[in-house]
Amino acid sequence: MDVTEETRVLHPSRQELISDLSGIVNDYPYADPEPTLAGLAADAAGAIGRDGTPEARRERAGYTILLHATSWYLASRVHSASLFEAYIRALDGLRSGPAGASCACADGAHLERLGGEYQVEAGVSMLTRAGWAEFTEDYDLDEEDSAAFTCERLLADLADEAVGELSAARNQTFGDIDVSHLDAQFVREDGSLDIVAAQESIRRTWEDNTGPVALWSARRLLSGRVRDDERIGLHLCLWMGVAQSYAGLPPSYTRDIAAALATVDLDVACAHPRHPWSSVPSKTKARYSAVVHLYAPDDHPDTPVPAELSDRGLWECPVQYAELTRKVLDDLRKWRTARGVDGED
Repeated sequence: MDVTEETRVLHPSRQELISDLSGIVNDYPYADPEPTLAGLAADAAGAIGRDGTPEARRERAGYTILLHATSWYLASRVHSASLFEAYIRALDGLRSGPAGASCACADGAHLERLGGEYQVEAGVSMLTRAGWAEFTEDYDLDEEDSAAFTCERLLADLADEAVGELSAARNQTFGDIDVSHLDAQFVREDGSLDIVAAQESIRRTWEDNTGPVALWSARRLLSGRVRDDERIGLHLCLWMGVAQSYAGLPPSYTRDIAAALATVDLDVACAHPRHPWSSVPSKTKARYSAVVHLYAPDDHPDTPVPAELSDRGLWECPVQYAELTRKVLDDLRKWRTARGVDGED
């Protein structure tokens, strides 16, 4: 097909799709990612039944390439169970060739060519005859180069890689996270809890411990295996684990955290003008110092909490529990809004 001046001008919808998906794969989305990716998955699913012609095979290949290009973003940035399922169904439906199948493509003709914006542009261009004609001319692709984009081995490998990544991410996002190994770190031989050890774990932010400690604390509270003097410390470990999970936590964590928070009575009142936690600066070190001093004052004599607010009764006041709980619930709501969470139950 000859490429005319008319076909060399990108159709606005095609150019818009390239721009939107390029922003997503570069982690700087211009459009709302979730509906954009949902639309892509729906369009890809619609192409599954179309086969038998070179144009249809090229279109299916284009969708496979696009789903693969954007799957990393879905796996790490979006908490939508329905979108995970839509992507996996579409990839499974589009997959036609066997993994590891032989092909006639030259060495390096596959994955070395694909990645980032180039992969997006290639995938979108393959959806239309005019788009593909322009793409092959712009990148000076000969017949052998063009054939590599529809190679069954390439497409099967791309589909398998994307499905594997999404399946693992789906389990991490919505599955049951095992944090029982933390018992060995935070539970003493006599069954009491080592709140200081839990705090030290949260403080080691480079180990990504905040989410696991928050989840472990929530499950411990739900289990009822908590002594009265440990409850506020455990609640603060949950609070700090959430507050310091700056990128947010997925539903696999927030389900049990929300369940633990639901046990706190929010309809309470008291005559106290202030509570201890209100005096603690928002810095991580100050929070840590306040909690470890509460549980091991001899080993950790410094605390940001003034003497007049240090009474244990103030720490245990139901209103303080309610204040702490509202803050965590607010964080959970913000995460749900930012990540487009669904399918938590």
